[in-house]
Amino acid sequence: SSKMKERMKDLARLESLDSGGTIAKTGADAFLAQRQMNYFGTMAEKFNSEPKEIEGMSRPGRSYNYTIREPIGVCASIIPWNFPLMMAVWKLGPALGTGNTIVLKPASDTPLSAMELARIVDECGFPPGVVNIISGPGGKIGELLTTHPDVDKIAFTGSTEVGKDIMAKASGTLKKVTLECGGKSPNIVLHDADWDIAIDGSIFASFYHQGQVCESGTRLLLPADQHDDFVGQMVAKLNSLPLGDPLDPATKIGPVVSGSHMSTVLDYIEKGKTEGATLVCGGERAADGDLANGYFIKPTVFTDVTNDMVIAQEEIFGPVLCVMKYQDEDEAVKIANDSIFGLGGGVWSEDIDRARAVAGKMRTGTVWINDWHLLSEQMPFGGYKQSGIGREFGEEGMNEYTEVKALHVDDAKTRENKPWYDMLVPQDAAE
Repeated sequence: SSKMKERMKDLARLESLDSGGTIAKTGADAFLAQRQMNYFGTMAEKFNSEPKEIEGMSRPGRSYNYTIREPIGVCASIIPWNFPLMMAVWKLGPALGTGNTIVLKPASDTPLSAMELARIVDECGFPPGVVNIISGPGGKIGELLTTHPDVDKIAFTGSTEVGKDIMAKASGTLKKVTLECGGKSPNIVLHDADWDIAIDGSIFASFYHQGQVCESGTRLLLPADQHDDFVGQMVAKLNSLPLGDPLDPATKIGPVVSGSHMSTVLDYIEKGKTEGATLVCGGERAADGDLANGYFIKPTVFTDVTNDMVIAQEEIFGPVLCVMKYQDEDEAVKIANDSIFGLGGGVWSEDIDRARAVAGKMRTGTVWINDWHLLSEQMPFGGYKQSGIGREFGEEGMNEYTEVKALHVDDAKTRENKPWYDMLVPQDAAE
C-alpha cells in the first residue's frame, strides 16, 4: 500500500494512457486502489486470528467445537480493461491477505498498470511464486488457468458471456469461482426526487468512464408526467460536457477503450434506431478536429424505449442511456427487475423510508439511494441473477478466498461419554 501511494501519479497516468479514462478518473482509481490494498492488509490479521467457537455445540469439560479459515491455495484472477489497477487490487489483496498464492491475468488491452504493480510487488520482497502476473491473449491463457488442475479458485470480472464460459470450464475440477459479471442497472427517479442531485447523479450513473462500468445506471426510469422536463434538463447538461484528451484535466468524456469496442457500441446505437427508440442526443462517433483520431462516441440518450428492446436488455458498455416512463412505483419496480442482470440499481427520493422500501423490492446486489458508483472496501459488492456469483470487499469478500474447516474436539477422553458408539460396537464387546 505504501509503495503504491508513492507512485499514485505514475499509476494514474499509465491507467489513463492504457484505458482512455480521464486523468481525474484514473487519479481517483489510483488513490482508491492503494486505500483498498491497505484495507486488505489490515483485514489479513483478522483472518489469521483465533478460531471461532460454535455456540451451543460445546459441552464444558467434555467437548468443544470450532471453525478455522484456511487459504484455498492457488488463485487465478482474470481482470477486465475498464478498471485495470483497481480490479487487480480487488483480487490481489484478499488472496494474499488470506494466505494464498495468485496468478493474475490483466486484460490484453490494458496490461500496463498490472506490470507496474508487478514491479511494486517485487520491490516489496514477496518470495518467488507467490504473486505471478501474466499478460497475453485472454482466450488462450484464460482457458489454461480455468482448466489447470493445480488452480484451486478462479476470480473473474468481465462479461456474463465469458463468466459462463469460465464457470463451465472450471467445473471440470470443481474449482471455486467468484464471478462479477455484466449489468443493466435500473435507475429509478421517484416523484419527490431533488432534481438538482438526481439529474447530475443520473448523468454520473450512466456516463462515468464513458459508460464502461459494470454497474452503470443505463436504464433510467422516470415518472411519465416528469419525463420530458427531466430529459430536457439532463440532455442540456450532457451536451455541455467536453470530449477530449483524457490526460487533459478539463476533459470530462474520454474515448472508449478500443476501435473494436467503439464499433460494438455504434452497432447497438443503430439497433436502437431500428427498434423504434427516439434518439435525443449523440448517436454517432465524435469526429471533430483531433477527436477524429480517437475512439470517441458522443454521449447518447434514447427515449421511447420499451424494456423488451435489445438496447434495454443487453449490456452495451458504452455512453448510451435508455430512458423509460412509468406510471407508479409498482410498475417502476417491475421494469427494474425485468432483466437477466442484477448488479446495481438506484433510487432518488427526498423520502428515505420510501426509497428504502423501493430498494428492498429490487433484485440487485447493490442499491444506491440518492447516489451512484459509491463503493466501500468494507461493504460487499456483487450481483444477483446473471450478474455473478460471490462477493468482493468486506468480510464476505475475504471469505471467498478461504476454506472453512470444522474441528470437533473431545476433552473427556472416556468411552462412557460416547454412547453413540454402542450403535455399532457395544461397550462390553470382547476386545
